[in-house]
Amino acid sequence: MELKGKNIGFAVTGSHCTYAEVYPEIVNLVQMGAEVIPIFSHTVLDVSTRFGEAGVWAEKIEAVTGRQAITTLPEAEPLGPSKRLDCLLIAPCTGNSLSRLANAATDSAVLMAAKSTLRNDRPVVLAVSTNDGLGLNLYNIAKLMNTKNIFFVPFGQDSPHVKMNSLVSLMQLIPDTCVAALEKRQLQPLLVERWRDARP
Repeated sequence: MELKGKNIGFAVTGSHCTYAEVYPEIVNLVQMGAEVIPIFSHTVLDVSTRFGEAGVWAEKIEAVTGRQAITTLPEAEPLGPSKRLDCLLIAPCTGNSLSRLANAATDSAVLMAAKSTLRNDRPVVLAVSTNDGLGLNLYNIAKLMNTKNIFFVPFGQDSPHVKMNSLVSLMQLIPDTCVAALEKRQLQPLLVERWRDARP
């Protein structure tokens, strides 16, 4: 299966430290011919960090996709009845978003987009980036892993000697994971090693 012509919702949440790793995969999807629809949490638009001023990454993503982002619940809700998306990707997917999705909380454009996609029996792909993936959020990851039509970009510990509970997806596997998810299968192996460059 190719991604050319597929409508891929690319939802971005607040793990600012991974934006530089995620952005090239948006470019890759566009170059592969996918129709990429950006969807942002309020954190992407409103929070400045050492990884960038508020809204800067949002502007870059809108520019490369050529589309204005979906940022509100009313804008995201029609994704369900319109069946616009073939697949929704949440990258990065924070621990906060994992928790809310696992517990059916629909209080942001990103989570409404996820609910709308699942309603249509279509895949939702999660690229995790959370400091408590092996902590309190491990339960939510397991719960989502056993939920129909939810798939994960393969992930692993990114810095086990310093942040032993932290999990981050290998973002360069986003396109391959989307292809697999559209075929209703989980890209394998799910667990990968990210940590070998980390030092104690």
